[in-house]
Parts: sequence; structure tokens; C-alpha cells
Amino acid sequence: ADGDAKGDLYATRLAPQRFGRERRYALGKLSGKASLDHNLARLGITLSGANRQKVLDRIIELGDKKHTVVPEDLLMIIADVLKTPAEHVMRIEHYAINVTSDGPPEATVAVSFQGKTAEASATGDGGYDAFMRALTEAVKQYAIEIPRLADYRVRIPPGGRTEALVETLISWGDDAEGHSFSTIGVDSDQTAAAVIATEKMLNIIAHGELTADELREISQ
Repeated sequence: ADGDAKGDLYATRLAPQRFGRERRYALGKLSGKASLDHNLARLGITLSGANRQKVLDRIIELGDKKHTVVPEDLLMIIADVLKTPAEHVMRIEHYAINVTSDGPPEATVAVSFQGKTAEASATGDGGYDAFMRALTEAVKQYAIEIPRLADYRVRIPPGGRTEALVETLISWGDDAEGHSFSTIGVDSDQTAAAVIATEKMLNIIAHGELTADELREISQ
């Protein structure tokens, strides 16, 4: 990728075009800026230097989980990274969700905020429901109220690969005044994607009461 960016530095007679194919630049644990730039250019996307580095860091993080990012994943990753709150004051440090066929799902969650860590466990009607019940109990120690979950959507990029990245879009709020906002999580695991989206919600809430205009801006 770096060689192609420098004027076909590593050009060869065995070019993919000779065989009716096209070159694809892998994105994963060992990816560099050149590979990302080629894929962004192919999609017609331009990012600032800071945002490009954030996207690259996320690609490398997914690579550490043995996921190879394909160009179809890139739009999801960009949306995920750019919709992350600038200040990360709350973290879901640990979670465990146990789902079996002969008992209710159980979850344990540990959340850190202001130098303290709160942990709680709960059961629920499903894995994510158990997780949210445990989370709601844990953040009570910080006097934080979880907004109502208004919508929960999951999608994968076109192609139907079982190992594809998962994007989870969760809408929160929608109270009597019409206040609502959405958060996105992207990961190779559906539950992890939902947890990422939920952690973003916590950081939005932790920053204090948002105006209706601010909520609309987050949702765009």
C-alpha cells in the first residue's frame, strides 16, 4: 500500500488488472496509514488527520481480536469512531453475561466513574436485558439514571458473512418533551457492540443535562 502511494514503487508484471482483478488493501492488526488511505479514497471519504488516526486505532484494536476489516466494514467503523463522546469519563470496566437454555440469563457489570468502581449483578429476560438491569443497579451509586431504551437495531455490512462486523444502533430517551438521542457500537461480537453503544450513552449522560439541540446533534 505504501509503495503504491509512492508511484507504484513495487510495481510488477503480475498486476491484478492483468488477470481481470483489482487490488484490495487489507485492514487489520498490522495495517498502516497507507492501507487506510487507499480504502478511504476508494470510498470517496476524506478524514482529518486526528480522525484518521482514531479510525486506524480502532481497526488495529479489531485486528487484535482476530477480525480482518474489509472495505464494507469501514463506513460502520467511521460512524462508530466519530460518534464517540470526546470526553470518556465513565467506563464499563468489565461485564459477564451468562445465557443458558435451562435458566434465566445472568449478568455482572463493573463501571468506573470519578475514581470509583461500582459492580452489580442481575437476571433478565435476555442477555442484554440482564446486562442493563445490572448496569442500572451499578450506576445508582453515582446517582445516574439510565434513560429509557426506545429502539435497538442490529445490522451487518452487505455480503452476509458470519464473521462480519456488527453495528448496533440504540435510541435512548424519547420522553414527554421529545428528548432522544442515539448511540452506535461496532464490534465483531453483537453483545460487545451493544455494550460499546451503551457506554457511549453513559458518557453522554455523565456530562450532565443536554439541551434538545445538543441531543439532535448527537443523533445526526
